[in-house]
Amino acid sequence: MSVLSGKKILLGISGGIAAYKTASLVRLFIKAGAHVKVVMTPASKDFITPLTLSTLSKNPVHSSFYHEGDENAVWNNHVELGLWADLFIIAPATANTLSKMVSGNSDNLLIATYLSAKCPVYIAPAMDLDMYIHPSTKHSFAQLLSFGNIIIPAESGELASGLSGEGRMAEPENIITFIEHDIEGKLPLLGKKILVTAGPTYEPIDPVRFIGNHSSGKMGYDIALAAAIEGADVVLISGPTHLKVKHERIKVVHVTSSQDMYTACHEYFDAVDVAVAAAAVADYRPKDVAPQKIKKSESTLVLELEKTKDILASLGEIKKDQFLIGFALETENEIENAKAKIRKKNLDLIVLNSLNDEGAGFGKATNKVTFIDSDFNEEPMELKTKEEVAQDIINKIKNRYNV
Repeated sequence: MSVLSGKKILLGISGGIAAYKTASLVRLFIKAGAHVKVVMTPASKDFITPLTLSTLSKNPVHSSFYHEGDENAVWNNHVELGLWADLFIIAPATANTLSKMVSGNSDNLLIATYLSAKCPVYIAPAMDLDMYIHPSTKHSFAQLLSFGNIIIPAESGELASGLSGEGRMAEPENIITFIEHDIEGKLPLLGKKILVTAGPTYEPIDPVRFIGNHSSGKMGYDIALAAAIEGADVVLISGPTHLKVKHERIKVVHVTSSQDMYTACHEYFDAVDVAVAAAAVADYRPKDVAPQKIKKSESTLVLELEKTKDILASLGEIKKDQFLIGFALETENEIENAKAKIRKKNLDLIVLNSLNDEGAGFGKATNKVTFIDSDFNEEPMELKTKEEVAQDIINKIKNRYNV
């Protein structure tokens, strides 16, 4: 999965011959999973049509503050466009556009949007070789870099003038690669290794039947994905679930029983920086597992159960400097029970959720949690989606490492 997946990308196109390449650029952003909107200078429409770009981006293309000739025209809000974007890429950026970005000469929608943007701005310059090395252009580059913008270096090759040299806009594939590498290099959890457990465990009664619970695994899967998006290498140890996750930084280890999960956790724990135990592990299992399917011959069936190994407590006993996060699902005396788990299992943080809270619990898209740290500081949260709770947990991890 590309780091651009899910990103809202605003592509600004200025009036240079390289504008024809932006059709391919839009397609590559879409292929990477991004959402794309396009803003053009009036001059750029001489090189590529708004219809082409709107078709490829599946969004209207904006090139003026309002549509002339339409008495019912609606103002194209450059502020909204600038605030919408996660990333703003200006490609091609001509010498004229670079100069206006430096001076703030807001005489077109693209520059007005640039001045309103709060997101990272990437600039892919394109011009003839003499223009590219001119002192005024170098001054523009220096000023734009000082503003915090990111320059995608021009490439060498055949230019529109017929000359060959530096100034050619980077190829669309190279622009994508540059942006991906730049983002990846700045990810806050890059280099961190995180273990996440998720889902239920199934404890066999016989070859057909088992004892389990209603955990969907969604909370753990959301945590794993959020951690990977922030740059962490994740080992996701998952009990039986229908969920799937695909990310190059997530390794999924499938297990079935509590013993399987115990073994897998201890295999990976020593090498990780953080462990998040979000799985709903069975507390008991049948003491004796029937080798064949138990026949329905009696009106009752008695099972003798024994305790399973406490995975979280066992990790707490052997942890060195790992940041260990547990979950507590309670129905009564929630805070007291959660604090007791912190002490008993040597946790750094516990995520408490109560079945008494509406919208929380198994099989729900939402969760309402309270964070309690090892100093027993309590932080109750409002009802949120599980994706939002996962991000809150990742933020706790980032705070731990001051990133």
